[in-house]
Amino acid sequence: MYHYILSDMIIPTLTKAEEQVMQYLWKLKKGFLKDILELFPEPKPHSNTISTILKVLKEKNFVEYEVHGRQHQYFPLISKEQYSGKSMKRLVKNYFSDSYTNAVSFLVEKNELSVEDLEMLLNELKNKD
Repeated sequence: MYHYILSDMIIPTLTKAEEQVMQYLWKLKKGFLKDILELFPEPKPHSNTISTILKVLKEKNFVEYEVHGRQHQYFPLISKEQYSGKSMKRLVKNYFSDSYTNAVSFLVEKNELSVEDLEMLLNELKNKD
Protein backbone atom coordinates (compact mmCIF):
# COMPACT_ATOMS: atom_id res chain seq x y z
CA MET A 1 0.00 0.00 0.00
CA TYR A 2 1.28 3.47 -0.89
CA HIS A 3 1.33 6.28 1.62
CA TYR A 4 1.84 9.96 0.97
CA ILE A 5 2.84 12.75 3.27
CA LEU A 6 0.62 15.83 3.17
CA SER A 7 1.86 18.53 5.47
CA ASP A 8 2.85 16.25 8.35
CA MET A 9 0.15 13.72 7.59
CA ILE A 10 0.50 10.34 5.88
CA ILE A 11 -2.24 9.73 3.32
CA PRO A 12 -2.85 6.10 2.33
CA THR A 13 -4.08 5.09 -1.10
CA LEU A 14 -7.76 4.22 -1.22
CA THR A 15 -9.43 1.26 -2.89
CA LYS A 16 -12.00 1.97 -5.62
CA ALA A 17 -14.84 1.33 -3.17
CA GLU A 18 -13.30 3.64 -0.56
CA GLU A 19 -12.78 6.35 -3.19
CA GLN A 20 -16.41 6.05 -4.27
CA VAL A 21 -17.64 6.52 -0.70
CA MET A 22 -15.27 9.49 -0.28
CA GLN A 23 -16.56 11.05 -3.53
CA TYR A 24 -20.09 10.96 -2.13
CA LEU A 25 -18.99 12.25 1.27
CA TRP A 26 -17.05 15.12 -0.34
CA LYS A 27 -20.20 15.97 -2.28
CA LEU A 28 -22.36 15.87 0.87
CA LYS A 29 -19.80 17.58 3.17
CA LYS A 30 -21.49 15.73 6.08
CA GLY A 31 -23.77 12.75 5.99
CA PHE A 32 -25.31 9.81 7.75
CA LEU A 33 -24.97 6.30 6.34
CA LYS A 34 -28.42 6.57 4.73
CA ASP A 35 -27.44 9.86 3.01
CA ILE A 36 -24.33 8.28 1.50
CA LEU A 37 -26.24 5.16 0.47
CA GLU A 38 -28.87 7.27 -1.34
CA LEU A 39 -26.21 8.63 -3.71
CA PHE A 40 -25.25 5.17 -4.97
CA PRO A 41 -26.82 4.07 -8.25
CA GLU A 42 -29.00 0.98 -8.44
CA PRO A 43 -28.36 -1.72 -7.46
CA LYS A 44 -27.29 -0.08 -4.23
CA PRO A 45 -24.74 -1.86 -2.06
CA HIS A 46 -25.90 -3.23 1.28
CA SER A 47 -25.71 -0.74 4.12
CA ASN A 48 -23.37 -3.09 6.03
CA THR A 49 -20.90 -2.85 3.15
CA ILE A 50 -20.88 0.95 3.25
CA SER A 51 -20.71 0.91 7.05
CA THR A 52 -17.63 -1.31 6.89
CA ILE A 53 -16.00 0.97 4.31
CA LEU A 54 -16.71 3.99 6.54
CA LYS A 55 -15.04 2.19 9.47
CA VAL A 56 -11.97 1.52 7.32
CA LEU A 57 -11.92 5.15 6.17
CA LYS A 58 -12.03 6.23 9.82
CA GLU A 59 -9.11 3.93 10.61
CA LYS A 60 -7.21 5.48 7.68
CA ASN A 61 -8.01 8.96 9.09
CA PHE A 62 -10.03 10.01 6.06
CA VAL A 63 -13.29 10.49 7.93
CA GLU A 64 -14.53 11.25 11.41
CA TYR A 65 -18.03 11.28 12.79
CA GLU A 66 -20.28 13.03 15.25
CA VAL A 67 -22.68 10.93 17.29
CA HIS A 68 -26.36 11.85 17.01
CA GLY A 69 -28.29 9.48 19.21
CA ARG A 70 -27.55 6.03 17.81
CA GLN A 71 -26.37 7.31 14.44
CA HIS A 72 -23.06 8.62 13.19
CA GLN A 73 -22.82 11.67 10.97
CA TYR A 74 -19.65 11.31 8.90
CA PHE A 75 -17.50 14.09 7.51
CA PRO A 76 -14.21 14.08 5.56
CA LEU A 77 -10.93 14.93 7.28
CA ILE A 78 -9.07 15.15 3.97
CA SER A 79 -10.32 17.38 1.19
CA LYS A 80 -10.91 16.14 -2.33
CA GLU A 81 -8.24 18.57 -3.53
CA GLN A 82 -5.65 17.18 -1.09
CA TYR A 83 -6.31 13.60 -2.13
CA SER A 84 -6.50 14.47 -5.83
CA GLY A 85 -3.14 16.23 -5.66
CA LYS A 86 -1.47 13.27 -3.99
CA SER A 87 -3.12 10.85 -6.44
CA MET A 88 -1.87 12.90 -9.38
CA LYS A 89 1.66 12.96 -7.98
CA ARG A 90 1.55 9.17 -7.51
CA LEU A 91 0.27 8.64 -11.05
CA VAL A 92 2.95 10.84 -12.59
CA LYS A 93 5.68 9.25 -10.47
CA ASN A 94 4.64 5.64 -11.13
CA TYR A 95 3.65 5.84 -14.81
CA PHE A 96 5.47 8.83 -16.29
CA SER A 97 8.93 8.68 -14.70
CA ASP A 98 8.03 11.50 -12.32
CA SER A 99 7.65 13.85 -15.31
CA TYR A 100 4.58 16.01 -15.80
CA THR A 101 5.86 16.75 -19.31
CA ASN A 102 5.68 13.03 -20.10
CA ALA A 103 2.15 12.90 -18.65
CA VAL A 104 0.96 15.85 -20.77
CA SER A 105 2.67 14.41 -23.87
CA PHE A 106 0.84 11.13 -23.28
CA LEU A 107 -2.50 12.95 -23.09
CA VAL A 108 -1.75 14.81 -26.31
CA GLU A 109 -0.73 11.60 -28.11
CA LYS A 110 -3.95 9.90 -27.01
CA ASN A 111 -6.02 12.90 -28.15
CA GLU A 112 -7.18 13.51 -24.59
CA LEU A 113 -5.73 17.04 -24.58
CA SER A 114 -6.19 19.42 -27.49
CA VAL A 115 -4.04 22.28 -28.71
CA GLU A 116 -6.71 24.64 -27.36
CA ASP A 117 -6.42 22.98 -23.95
CA LEU A 118 -2.64 23.41 -24.03
CA GLU A 119 -2.96 27.06 -25.03
CA MET A 120 -5.40 27.66 -22.19
CA LEU A 121 -3.02 26.01 -19.71
CA LEU A 122 -0.12 28.05 -21.05
CA ASN A 123 -2.13 31.26 -20.64
CA GLU A 124 -3.02 30.27 -17.07
CA LEU A 125 0.67 29.70 -16.32
CA LYS A 126 1.61 33.05 -17.86
CA ASN A 127 -1.05 34.88 -15.85
CA LYS A 128 -0.25 33.09 -12.60
CA ASP A 129 2.31 35.69 -11.50
